[in-house]
Amino acid sequence: EVSGVIAANRENNIGLKGILQNVKIMPLNISPSGDEHDKDIAMAIRYAVDNGAQVINMSFGKEFSLQKEWVFEAFKYAEEHNVLLVHCSGNNGFNVDENPYYPSDVAYDGSKEVCNNFINVGSISSKLDSSFVSSFSNYGKQNVDLFAPGEEIYTTAAGNTYATDSGTSLAGPMVSGTAALI
Repeated sequence: EVSGVIAANRENNIGLKGILQNVKIMPLNISPSGDEHDKDIAMAIRYAVDNGAQVINMSFGKEFSLQKEWVFEAFKYAEEHNVLLVHCSGNNGFNVDENPYYPSDVAYDGSKEVCNNFINVGSISSKLDSSFVSSFSNYGKQNVDLFAPGEEIYTTAAGNTYATDSGTSLAGPMVSGTAALI
């Protein structure tokens, strides 16, 4: 689903058109059992940077981080190599300025952001009223950098099919794909 938003074939007139044609996707699984461990997050970021990634789309999150310093070091490593990090803000519907949600470019201890290459993305709907920000989307004036379409997004699905889905995991690749296009 996430990769389809970015890279679905734009030339075959089947299903949908991704944001750009001929983009390379490097899928890395950091949570086969559903738990994102900080070591796995940090190692995946470093692996992606070392193997040519220019934009890293991160569609995972958690409310507690045991070793956030490892992740911060990986963020800085990506920054040193001019790699953009795009993170989906999460689908808990809470304010991430007040409720920590990781990975993040802040330590939630009052210190400044640890890097300048991290974009945290929330979800918006197509409605131009008070429900413009998706009800499920995490938000925050300080820690969500921008919002992108993430509700009822038509994209690729398992079994060579297409489906509509919602979540910040669909908003993030809107930003990642646009960054790759630029």
